Amino acid sequence: MANQVDPATVGGASAAVAAGQDASVVHGESTGAVASPTNVAQLGPYPAFHGRTISWVAVSIIMAGFLVGGLALILGQNGPLWWLFWTGIGISVLGLLATLATNTFQDWY
Repeated sequence: MANQVDPATVGGASAAVAAGQDASVVHGESTGAVASPTNVAQLGPYPAFHGRTISWVAVSIIMAGFLVGGLALILGQNGPLWWLFWTGIGISVLGLLATLATNTFQDWY
């Protein structure tokens, strides 16, 4: 399987290596010039880092709420700590409201 982060995954050096050819030389030239493969990871109009900061913050708040609620279920001496569980639910709902208010669902590409 080709390394998908390799700069030459589309018909470049990886294809030449798979065919048993020397990928360091541009074919058709006898000067021994090094091929300049296209970096496939940089193709397209989108940045490599997706999402806005506020979206990451809102999702982090939701995750923190789930963590608090989950810990509340296992940390109690005589059963769950229900007050902490419902606090975690409240934190998650606040994160969900922040997600809806900032239109996070439109951040995917």
